[in-house]
Amino acid sequence: MSARGMVNAQSRRVLVAVIDANSDHRRQVASALTSFYLVADYAQFDDAITPLTSSPPCVVLLDEKAGPRNGTDSMAAIRAALPGVPVIRTHDRTAAQAGGMAANADACLEKPFRRSQLIKTISHLVNKSVEAKWETLAPLYRDSLQRTVESFNDISDLIDRGEPVEYKGLTDACSSLVDAVSNHDFKVILDNVKGYDNYSYVHSLRVATLLSLFGHTIGLKGDDMNLLASGGLVHDIGKMKIPHEVLNKPGRLDDTELQVMRSHVPRTVDYLSLCDSLPKGVITIAEQHHEKLNGGGYPKGLKGKQLNELARMASIVDIFSALTDRRVYKEPIPPEEALSLMTERMAEDIDMSLLGLFKGMLLDAVPSV
Repeated sequence: MSARGMVNAQSRRVLVAVIDANSDHRRQVASALTSFYLVADYAQFDDAITPLTSSPPCVVLLDEKAGPRNGTDSMAAIRAALPGVPVIRTHDRTAAQAGGMAANADACLEKPFRRSQLIKTISHLVNKSVEAKWETLAPLYRDSLQRTVESFNDISDLIDRGEPVEYKGLTDACSSLVDAVSNHDFKVILDNVKGYDNYSYVHSLRVATLLSLFGHTIGLKGDDMNLLASGGLVHDIGKMKIPHEVLNKPGRLDDTELQVMRSHVPRTVDYLSLCDSLPKGVITIAEQHHEKLNGGGYPKGLKGKQLNELARMASIVDIFSALTDRRVYKEPIPPEEALSLMTERMAEDIDMSLLGLFKGMLLDAVPSV
């Protein structure tokens, strides 16, 4: 097993096991999932079953040709060893090769499959109970969640192909969210994304929601609200190329890891710049949300008047969301505590006047976010 397969109790629930004799395909899957899940990969079923039994994964990708050496039916064996763990059967184009084994799987993927197809399939199985609750919500809430997560996952394919995201597609995906925010009717959206197991999406949706609410509070409407929601949803998409073990490291990042983490900003900006129709404000949100008023931020060390109001708003929302997000390695900080921390310790980093507006907005509109 590769180093990617080394997991601890904190990260066990986000482990994807890939059992496939084709080493190139195992590497491709691990690369596709780099920011979403830890990946343990095995060439043979017999090599995988003992470690996976002791540290159960959240999903298994089982290739048709990677069965037990003794000829035992691999689906039956893996069901017995890992009861309740979803299994995705992967197979080549010859459908007959997958046979009855595919029929017993929770999902099937025919090679070659797209990155977004892989992510959606895993995400659906891991988040099945959460997504089932979405189906029971009123259309405005259901559409806000389903359309934004689909758009977010589709971007991974566009990035891989070097194709630009279409701004109209982003605004269409965020339209229900903007309507909910404009009507002060979005609390259900925030509540129903809390249990979703895709941190990057959850964080991005929360930023999109709170940044839109911030804009609505200061009087923005129409196209400006679409810009804020879209900018929030894509502000961190460069993290799709950051390894999971860096994104989710419990302790302090070393210098090399910190450099890798911070590279998500230029990665995001470089990709968003491919879209000619993208408003400059969307790129500003992505480029400057880690800058600080005192010049101590990154990537450019901008300071003071170099940061426009949009960047200052995005910085406040991103920090608040990060503090109150649930992570694999930490519990969320209560909103009141997060706001106190930002007020007491970040006076030189963020705009205190805007923070006051943000705090009042939350107290009025979102008693518990």
